[in-house]
Amino acid sequence: MSVEEILEKRPSVEPGVYKFQQPQTAEDVMDMIRKNNIQMIDFKFIDLPGTWQHTTHTVSHFNKDVFKSGAGFDGSSIRGFQEIHESDMLLMPDPTTAFIDPFAQVPTLSLTCDVFDPTTRTNYTRDPRNIAKKAEAYLKKTGIATTSYFGPELEFFVFDSARFDQNQNSGYYFLDSSEANWNSGKEDTENNPNTAYKIRNKEGYFPVAPHDTLMDLRTQMVLTMQRIGIQVEIHHHEVATGGQCEIDMRFSNLTRMADKVMMYKYVVKNVARKAGKVATFMPKPLFGDNGSGMHCHQSLWKDETPLFYDAKGWAMTSQLCRWYIGGLMKHGHALMAFCAPTTNSYKRLVPGYEAPVNLVMSQRNRSAACRIPMYWTSPGARRVEFRCPDPSANPYLAFAAMMMAGLDGIKNKIDPGQPVDKNIFELPASEAKKIKQVPSSLEQSLAALEDDHDFLTQGDVFTQDVIDTWIDYKRKKEIDPVRLRPHPWEFYQYFDI
Repeated sequence: MSVEEILEKRPSVEPGVYKFQQPQTAEDVMDMIRKNNIQMIDFKFIDLPGTWQHTTHTVSHFNKDVFKSGAGFDGSSIRGFQEIHESDMLLMPDPTTAFIDPFAQVPTLSLTCDVFDPTTRTNYTRDPRNIAKKAEAYLKKTGIATTSYFGPELEFFVFDSARFDQNQNSGYYFLDSSEANWNSGKEDTENNPNTAYKIRNKEGYFPVAPHDTLMDLRTQMVLTMQRIGIQVEIHHHEVATGGQCEIDMRFSNLTRMADKVMMYKYVVKNVARKAGKVATFMPKPLFGDNGSGMHCHQSLWKDETPLFYDAKGWAMTSQLCRWYIGGLMKHGHALMAFCAPTTNSYKRLVPGYEAPVNLVMSQRNRSAACRIPMYWTSPGARRVEFRCPDPSANPYLAFAAMMMAGLDGIKNKIDPGQPVDKNIFELPASEAKKIKQVPSSLEQSLAALEDDHDFLTQGDVFTQDVIDTWIDYKRKKEIDPVRLRPHPWEFYQYFDI
């Protein structure tokens, strides 16, 4: 089914009205199955690094008892999970996550699952979704707040093509986009004339068509997201040339927002693919232009009361909010192990460039790691935006880690220091060197996590096993493979030595 056919079948949504009704119970899910002639049930879950996995069941072998009994799978084949001698695991579907998959040719219902240990019938400690749920439970237990809201801003690139390979005697990547600056002088072909209007480096923020060639594609992504339960506020082209985009979701509580991030990525990648393009959430795919971040807006509420607002406080923030920021900054180095968790993340987090590497707070200032947006003055809109994370992060782990750092700041009344309300990139060297910055490599972030993780293990939210497994996996599976391979630029610099 084409994207156009999929969108043709979407429910009509009046402007400003959000009509998706999220199921709540197993009975609701069974009703969805009957009403929509569902033929397949897709169980989705997340591995430790942060990629969705799935297994598909026939509807004839599915009933509401599965929500209590679960479905078995091989945990030893999933990254970061079990060893082969303890491989049997259970998927426990969450009825509140159900949606009809817009990309399946046969009517298919999707369910996000928690991972359980079949011998103890308890949540698996390495399941990222379980960690997020434990973080929310711990928040309530502290008595500080009842809800942690997150509103991530995911950036991504849409390319016309992406080719890459690496073997013993060669390595390369090649990306292309018809709107990219590097194609401004491309020669015409019979079927593909150069129609100009390319986006210059760092000038992709908000230009209209014909510069922005992706508006209709983003709209298709948004409409598809709305069909499956994601409330979207805006979409636009982002700063970089070559197809950088952003679609912004409305905030939600921690675990549900992480669910939506995974749904969001699924929609973006599949709508792009159906249009003959390819989307990536890689933080820094292009040299010499902006990378993709995942700025995370976050706030704490107690029932219906926002806790980050004080009309008389700096930037209309409460003391509790500033302590929360203090926690983010104190644990900023360790947080990057989860918030910027790839070797490529540190191609984006470079001092003096576009990324917010400076661990200071500010209002409005986008060169600070912790920013207080000043668009609105209402109590409910008061929040902190932590700008260091990128979309390669596992959202369940990153959101949980940020909240735990903020709670540690509140419990220990950590002072974030004085705000820096000026362009940090242009500070004199004597002032700039006093500002703490995020690590410059994944290895440094992992070392920081080794030294500073007690704030994460409070309430058994992150177990020591999870932290050790994460560090070991990242070093052996990601850092070492990159470290051991020659880089193309090394040939340019050193081949003639």
